[in-house]
Amino acid sequence: MSSADGMSYAPTGKAMPVVEPGRFRFAAIGLKHGHINGMTNGLLEAGGELVWVWDDEPARVEEYKATFPQAKVARSEAEVLEDETIHLVAGADVTARRCELGLRVLAHGKDYLSDKAPFTTLEQLSRAKEAVARTCRIWAVCYSERVQNEAGVYAGELVRDGAVGRVVQVIGMGPHRLRPEGRPEWFFSKELSGGILCDIGSHQIEQFLYYTGARDATVTASRIANYKYADRYPELEDFGDATLVADNGATNYFRVDWFTPDGLGTWGDGRTFILGTDGYIELRKYIDVAREAGGNHVYLVNHEGERHIDVSGKVGFPYFGELILDCLNRTDKAMPQEHTFKAAELCIRAEMQAVRVG
Repeated sequence: MSSADGMSYAPTGKAMPVVEPGRFRFAAIGLKHGHINGMTNGLLEAGGELVWVWDDEPARVEEYKATFPQAKVARSEAEVLEDETIHLVAGADVTARRCELGLRVLAHGKDYLSDKAPFTTLEQLSRAKEAVARTCRIWAVCYSERVQNEAGVYAGELVRDGAVGRVVQVIGMGPHRLRPEGRPEWFFSKELSGGILCDIGSHQIEQFLYYTGARDATVTASRIANYKYADRYPELEDFGDATLVADNGATNYFRVDWFTPDGLGTWGDGRTFILGTDGYIELRKYIDVAREAGGNHVYLVNHEGERHIDVSGKVGFPYFGELILDCLNRTDKAMPQEHTFKAAELCIRAEMQAVRVG
C-alpha cells in the first residue's frame, strides 16, 4: 500500500469474512483509478471471491493482476457481465463514465460498487435512481475516507453510543497530494473528473450526513479556485470549500485541496471534527503530524474526561461485509441507497453553484 498519494492509496484492514469461500463472487471492471485496489481488498477481507478483471487498457490489467493474481482476465466486458455466477461488479472507471458502467451492470442483474464520486451530473444521478427502482439492484459507492478508515468507523460507533450527545456540527479537512506527473489526462478535465467538490468533496459530504444522521441538506455556499496550477492545468481546481445545513439543523464546513507538501509523511493530513451537545471528537485519520507516522487516531472529550484512542488494526472495515450480506439477502444496511445517492447529489450541487475565487 502506497501512502505517497491518494490515487494509489489502497488500505487493508483485518480479515472479517461474513460468508463461506465461494459464496460471493465479484469482478472488477474499470481500473482507471487506484481506488479499485482498496475496494478489492475490502471485498476480499469480507470473504468475497475475486473472479474476473477487465479494462480496455491491458497495462492496467497487468498491474491489477500483479496485486490480485487470482483474477481471470476477461476477453471483454461482456464476458464478465454475462457470467450469471457474479454477484457484484466493482468499478473505478473515469468519473464521468462510472454511471454508464453502473447502468450496464444493473441491466445484467448484478449489484454495483462504484468508486467515489459516482456521478458528475444530476442527469446521471437521475438515470441511476431509475435503474435502481426498475431492477431492484444495489448501486453502492465506496466513500473510502469513512468506510475504509478505522478512525472514521470508530467515530460512528461513538456517535451511535451517545458519547458526545447530539451531533450539531461536522468540520472536515481533506487535503491531498497532487503529484501531477502520475495522474492520467482525464483527471485534469473538469467534464471528466467533475471538479474538486464533486470529487474529493464527496467524502466530506457523505461523512457529514452520516455522523449527523441527516437525510438531506442544503448547500448554503461553496467556492472553488485554481491557485497554483492555472498555467499548466487550467481546468483543474486545486482548492474548494463549502458550507451546508442539514434537515435536522446540523451544520457543516469542509475544505479540500491539492496542496499537501512533499515533506508530509502521507498523502494528506485528513481531519474530521465532530461537535456534539455533550462533547467532541477529533479524527486524525492518516497521520498524527510530527508525532506518529501512523493514522487512525481518535480524540474524544466529554464529561468523563479526555481520551486518545489509537484504533489501528482494532476496528476493521465492516462496510464490505455488510454490503456482501445486503447483496445476498437483498437488504439495505451497509449504506442505505437513499444516503448513497443523497451524498452524490449534494456534492454535484456544491460544484454546480460554486463561486470561483482567486
